[in-house]
Amino acid sequence: MARQKSPRMRKVNELVREVVAETVVDLKDPRIGFLTITGAETSPDLRYAFIYYSVLGSAEEKAATADALKSATPRIQRALGRETRLRYTPKLTFKVDASIDEGIRISRILATLADEELANSGDEDV
Repeated sequence: MARQKSPRMRKVNELVREVVAETVVDLKDPRIGFLTITGAETSPDLRYAFIYYSVLGSAEEKAATADALKSATPRIQRALGRETRLRYTPKLTFKVDASIDEGIRISRILATLADEELANSGDEDV
């Protein structure tokens, strides 16, 4: 069973997410596509943080964005250290948030099922 986050940890996670999102917007790397920082999860000792993001585009654009984030990690980490008053600046690791892609996939499946249902109900009237 997952442990509940304390209110302080939720605030720290939200602060980290906000600072990273603001910093990423200022990056001038052309490899970064349509990027959204969706969340952050810091370790209890605040030394590590997973930054979850989603990016729209082709597989090549997604890979280019991942490479750009990896190369910009030290800069983002420095900005995080400047903007927060944490004892330690967390070591950042970027992870793709697949929830948006999964949501799109589920929506497509539901739309297909609805179309099939509509087509099948039309056949019964004949």
